[in-house]
Amino acid sequence: MGAPGTQLQMASVQAGPEVRQWRPATRFAFRFCFVYFGMYCLLTQISTALVPLPSFDLPDPSTLWPMRSVVLWTASHIFHITRPVIYADTGSGDRTYDWVLLFCELVIAILATIAWSIVDRRRKNYLALYKWFRLVIRISLAGQMLAYGFVKAVPLQMPFPSLVRLVEPYGNLSPMGVLWASIGASPAYEIFAGCAEMLGGLLLIVPRTATLGALVCLADMTQVFMLNMTYDVPVKLLSFHLILLSLFLLAPDLQRLANMLFLNRPVAPSNEYPLFKTPRAVRIALAAQVIFGIWLVGMNAFGSWKNWYDYGGGSPRSALYGIWNVEQLTIDGQVRSPLLTDYGRWRRVIFDIPTRMAFQRMDDSTARYGASINTTDQTLKLTKDDDKNWHATFTFQRPAPNRLVLDGEMDGHTVQMQAQLFDRKNFLLVSRGFHWIQEYPFNR
Repeated sequence: MGAPGTQLQMASVQAGPEVRQWRPATRFAFRFCFVYFGMYCLLTQISTALVPLPSFDLPDPSTLWPMRSVVLWTASHIFHITRPVIYADTGSGDRTYDWVLLFCELVIAILATIAWSIVDRRRKNYLALYKWFRLVIRISLAGQMLAYGFVKAVPLQMPFPSLVRLVEPYGNLSPMGVLWASIGASPAYEIFAGCAEMLGGLLLIVPRTATLGALVCLADMTQVFMLNMTYDVPVKLLSFHLILLSLFLLAPDLQRLANMLFLNRPVAPSNEYPLFKTPRAVRIALAAQVIFGIWLVGMNAFGSWKNWYDYGGGSPRSALYGIWNVEQLTIDGQVRSPLLTDYGRWRRVIFDIPTRMAFQRMDDSTARYGASINTTDQTLKLTKDDDKNWHATFTFQRPAPNRLVLDGEMDGHTVQMQAQLFDRKNFLLVSRGFHWIQEYPFNR
């Protein structure tokens, strides 16, 4: 048996802090956040990230009925958009469809908040609803942080520059291409960034560390948002909303943080309310959150490991892997000299992944093709993504490991080329590596 004072203190902790009446502005803000953030999490990839099944792709919730009809009607009748509004998955989160969807969510949230405030104006607080909604936001934000963290910790999101990227002029890269190539060229930094995002997600899983997790997520997502804005990466809307979700979780502790960091005042205990009244139910809820967090970690880890071998750094390479400099090209029996003004003269043949290849022209532009290589028959078949009827067929020979001869037909012309393998390690970006000691800066 403990002292009476200790028992009273434990009872007070279990019961939670004293419930006070919320100010009208606080109640209004909560109603808006509940509707708006609830809709945003439900209708975007935030909800699908909570079911990270590597072999099963869930549909985009915002493209299902009735939301798709609402968005397309709004785009046509409110914004008078006459062109087709793309809602298929393009890899972009800043499509016209996404912006119109955001407008619809904002309007619905405002109208719902006004109606809710009129109907329920006598309520003193939304403590019970807030406790569960906070849990939903914590888990939703954690799911996103773990998903994005794992694809960086296992360097998948920004892979090391491909062979085509290595020979492409820097000035031809888009701002997003520059960002992807620069981070991909430093896997250690990408892994560090991914671990920072994973840390934020893991801390959010446990209620006791959720505030610290929200702070870590806020720092991570602020950096990501600024990169998206300054390098034109089409994930601006999502990264901005992840910042807002972090701030929502931090809102109850902003005064405590200000007292500690800026005002040099004593910091009161957190106003965190338990989900249930009995200690046993609270422990069960905590165990359920931890188990779900472990499941999220396991599924994301498995998905990243699988993708590393499917299309990441551990995936198979082309049978003709390498950058091949075309030393001699003959078209219809005529030798084509390597003139910079000859657009139809290939400069390099590049094989990277097994199903793709590219020709680089004399002006450094590239033409990419689908490729099917048969090492038994020593044949190479090319296809175009935008023309299913187009194809070209070559036979190849390897007189030496660093020599390649291609003979075949392409666009109605007989083509023969002889190429020399370029050693990838000759690129300074590949061979330079890391150095603890540098007498002078090596900035080239």
